[in-house]
Amino acid sequence: MVRGAAATALAAAVVVPLVRRRLRIHPAVTTAAVASGPFALAVLRPRTRTRDAALYALQMWGFLMAHELPYDDPESLRRRLKVRYPIASDRAVGFGQLPNVRLQRALSPAGQVTTKDHVLTWVHWLWFFQPHLALVWILARDQERFPRAARQMAATFDLGCLGYVTVPTAPPWWASEQGYTGDERVRRIMVDVGEEFWGRLWPGLYGSLGGNPWAAMPSLHFATSLMAALLLGESGRAPGAVGWAYAASLGFALVYLGEHYVTDLAAGVALIAAVRRGEPLAEPVALRVSGLAQRLERLANSSRER
Repeated sequence: MVRGAAATALAAAVVVPLVRRRLRIHPAVTTAAVASGPFALAVLRPRTRTRDAALYALQMWGFLMAHELPYDDPESLRRRLKVRYPIASDRAVGFGQLPNVRLQRALSPAGQVTTKDHVLTWVHWLWFFQPHLALVWILARDQERFPRAARQMAATFDLGCLGYVTVPTAPPWWASEQGYTGDERVRRIMVDVGEEFWGRLWPGLYGSLGGNPWAAMPSLHFATSLMAALLLGESGRAPGAVGWAYAASLGFALVYLGEHYVTDLAAGVALIAAVRRGEPLAEPVALRVSGLAQRLERLANSSRER
């Protein structure tokens, strides 16, 4: 019975998000389904490096689906969308002018795509791999450190997703397109680079990135790259230096490219501080959940052997 229930929960974690729109499944049901996936897999399979990696992959699958859920009803989300507060905050930071605009006017005054635009855009695109490659490194080097590292990275993604749901906030490029920034035009340089580099492939690639265009506050790009740098730094100076160099480059790129406000990045830093400070409180809970999963895993495997 235990094994059957876990297998059903695991299947639901994968299938329910895929059919949610067609079957009009309530977002709470979808969220519960994807949240059950990692625990179900822990019950079904004994611990190995492969299972550890699969648990994290299921967690990320859940994040991807959960962060898209609010945009399943864009009209409702639009009514709650915050646009003006990060503009006011960033103008204060930039002494009257948006930092996005300052950087774009200083580094690309003609508004043309340059080599540095390509380089910084690729720094941005590499983020889709960087936090996860950092965890792969940790898993390969020291499996016993992996659960704590994966837990902190997962908490960063999940708490950031909670911010997307509770305080949906528009990014600077969108606010500019809609006229909220007035004469301060913020270019989305990534789009210009993408059209030039990918050509006919770009519309499809760009469409795959648009699961929720209003998922901007806090900047999980910056927050997770910082978390990766911290976790890599615990492995050694060299990997830590690589992680910090990438996080700094990404932070600059996100503002210059028009993807995030400085305010979004600051919120990402605050999120990391909260996750790291909360680790002593989260660890006992995580250990109890892990112990429960291990007991159920023994029951599931013993019933299978019979």
